Amino acid sequence: MDSANANLLCAAVSRLTGAPILPAIRYGCSLGHSHRWPGTIALQPNTLTETVTQIYEWIYRAGFRRLFIVNGHVGNAAPLRCALEIIRSHYDDALVRIVSVAEISPRVRAEFFGDAEDWHANAAETSLMLALAPELVRANKIKQADDADRTANLVFTHPVNRTSKNGVTGFPSRATKRQGEILFQMMVEDLSALVKRGAKEKPPLNQSYFTTVK
Repeated sequence: MDSANANLLCAAVSRLTGAPILPAIRYGCSLGHSHRWPGTIALQPNTLTETVTQIYEWIYRAGFRRLFIVNGHVGNAAPLRCALEIIRSHYDDALVRIVSVAEISPRVRAEFFGDAEDWHANAAETSLMLALAPELVRANKIKQADDADRTANLVFTHPVNRTSKNGVTGFPSRATKRQGEILFQMMVEDLSALVKRGAKEKPPLNQSYFTTVK
């Protein structure tokens, strides 16, 4: 789901903007999903951070200075943020932005968070797959998969084995292909607008990372 969503989104945005894209990194940091559901394969956070920073080193040498990291998996957020910090500390002219597919814009966020704050495999994600990759959807299981969000007012963040009975948080039974088509169009439009703005943006101040003030 996560890599398919991000990959299809980036391909559509590339067609509209002309921005080149790299292949998706199909493994991510999924430690929070636990060993409860066989088939989960997770990288350590530092592995993902190092992978992204090494990839950027090579594309930097090829002449690229602006990078959008489009993230389809919530668990990747912290490792990717670390990668961003490392890249900016190594390359004075690097411009990097992490974009979560669920938070491209306020209207996209409203769709993803509509049935759960700690959503996973919910109505929004299921709708997207019904529209974009129906072969990945087990339609006969959707109606029985609903599992309400249990994370409201908790002090700690908990792994999925302690917040969900089946790995779902939200209501995939509410998903429709049409809603997936609408949501995907929103995502494409709003990310394309962001990429176009980013192509022209310059830092507010032209001051080197490596030059101290005397």
